[in-house]
Amino acid sequence: MTDPTARQGAEAVAETEQGQSAAPADAPAQAAADPLAEAQREAAEYKDRLLRTLAEMENLRKRTEREVVDARHYGIAGFARDVLGVADNMDRALQALDSELREKADAAIKVLLDGVELTERELHKVLEKHGVRKFSPQAEKFDPNVHQAMLELETSDVPPGHVAQVIQAGYMIGERVLRPAMVAVAKAAKPQPSANDNSVN
Repeated sequence: MTDPTARQGAEAVAETEQGQSAAPADAPAQAAADPLAEAQREAAEYKDRLLRTLAEMENLRKRTEREVVDARHYGIAGFARDVLGVADNMDRALQALDSELREKADAAIKVLLDGVELTERELHKVLEKHGVRKFSPQAEKFDPNVHQAMLELETSDVPPGHVAQVIQAGYMIGERVLRPAMVAVAKAAKPQPSANDNSVN
């Protein structure tokens, strides 16, 4: 007669041996598969990080180049805006003298006027050298991006919505507006009453 306790002990030993013999067979396969998958996952992650970093560096390079170009073109905007006041005053001074007054002026005054005109031309050349250019939009279609409407004029000389008169010239710096042109905008003239309308019944 077999002892039940001894039989249970023998079964437990057999199960333990089977588990030990099965475990080593599966372990090498898992150990071999996991490091490779892990390495591939890490390589993909590092590649993604590298590509993102390269893209960020390229964007930074382009942004820096744009900022350098903008600084070169528009860095003098504040100074140029202040100089425009000088140019305006010189222009007003020259326009105040018509051709008749110039003809009557003595030689010394004419030399002075020639000097002022020469200085004004030189000032505009220097401004243009640095990307600042004057524009006078006479008869152009009104554009609120580059024109500042000061008043409306009834006129038939230009179509309605166009610049009828330039009050003050505008200036551009590069592709930007440094100062908008101050203008009078044309509007359609009111029809004149006919003689029949004024007749008394």
